[in-house]
Amino acid sequence: MQWQNMKWPLMRTEDAVGSWPWTHSSGERIVHDHLSEEAFEEYQESAYFSRFLQWKWLERQPVTKSTFRHYRVLGKGGFGEVCACQVRATGKMYACKKLEKKRIKRRKGEAMALNEKRILEKVHSRFVVSLCYTYQTKKSLCLVLTIMNGGDLKFHIYNLGDPGFEEQRAIFYAAELCCGLEDLQRERIVYRDLKPENILLDDHGHIRISDLGLALEVPEGEKINGRVGTLGYMAPEVINSESYTFSPDWWGLGCLIYEMIEGRSPFKKYKEKVKREEVERRVKREAEQYSEKFSEDARSICSMLLTKDPKQRLGCRGEGAAEVKGHPVFRDINFRRLEAHMLDPPFHPDPQEVYCKDILDIEQFSAVRGIHLDSTDSGFYSEFVTGCVSIPWQNEMIESECFKDINEMENEPVLEPDEKMDQQVPRPQKRGFFYRLFSRGCLFCKMMYTVYKLPMWCV
Repeated sequence: MQWQNMKWPLMRTEDAVGSWPWTHSSGERIVHDHLSEEAFEEYQESAYFSRFLQWKWLERQPVTKSTFRHYRVLGKGGFGEVCACQVRATGKMYACKKLEKKRIKRRKGEAMALNEKRILEKVHSRFVVSLCYTYQTKKSLCLVLTIMNGGDLKFHIYNLGDPGFEEQRAIFYAAELCCGLEDLQRERIVYRDLKPENILLDDHGHIRISDLGLALEVPEGEKINGRVGTLGYMAPEVINSESYTFSPDWWGLGCLIYEMIEGRSPFKKYKEKVKREEVERRVKREAEQYSEKFSEDARSICSMLLTKDPKQRLGCRGEGAAEVKGHPVFRDINFRRLEAHMLDPPFHPDPQEVYCKDILDIEQFSAVRGIHLDSTDSGFYSEFVTGCVSIPWQNEMIESECFKDINEMENEPVLEPDEKMDQQVPRPQKRGFFYRLFSRGCLFCKMMYTVYKLPMWCV
């Protein structure tokens, strides 16, 4: 930017609000006008703009099944299997959640699937799984998500030693969950299905919230209804079909903290066979019981989160997540460092271990019969399948060093004649698939913007 070319109108201080010679709003307008005219025209003529267009072209390439290598099944969701996959061009590993088209149609789950996709696309949090790509096959709609190799909390609570965790470990996970719920609530999203199997660990031992199929956006100033969730984790107001905003999630956090410490949920023992009505009665009428495993602070936060009246529940008194973060049980947690992943988790997954069921123990889906797909379904599919999501895709380019490598290849310094004489000519670097694809984008952008003069948003 050439600041000397900017025209700054002089204003008397008595004509402006404040002590500056121009108002804040007028200063913003001047900068905006300059950047949108002279500066942007100069930028359009630069190599940086061409490079930007090349990357946007690459970002918008079609995503198909052949974009990935596919590996073993990790588990299953409500509409299909979840398997590991790898982007061929970058080597980045992800989890591919497959939603079978016929199963969606039979259960009338189109709205639910599209809602989950939109929420995942909207939320960018260290504590919520990220949606990176969407694509479709003949039989399935596919969500490509952050892979979490550490397994889910249910597996860790019940399958590795005695049930439950040491309190320090449980409180660390609770603090990260609090940050995740805060990020969701900042986007006015209520999760409504907080339970151990939906909380996943990454390679380093940090947690992320997954499976947002029941999540819902709460309109500003309004409440929602919906008797949804998992038996034993649903809040009293949900069971009673009352309206609510974010209170069910704080109840769910209380259930989860209790289960991590005690090794069983507060209102239903692990694998206990009991009728739904009895569990709901316990949730609404009975108080949870605490053993010697709970410290005074741990018992306090659980009882405050498991308050039957949502108006009196911790997190629901007007300050949201700040109320929960301020509880004494988190006195040793530096939340600013935690949010930046700068605190060391109490447990690190072993990269040689597989923290999930054996592939033979994962139940197979039965074939869906009597359901036929037709042209009326194509509108839903086109709305669901939108390719890559910009922010996660850009992060992938940076983390895999593709961005750095290609920019260094393309921006080699020009040597002066006397420098060339003394410099040994390096052997040309082998160009891979990703570079060839990027070069194709260079030619495409050059043609579209020099010949056809298309605007930037067409890329």
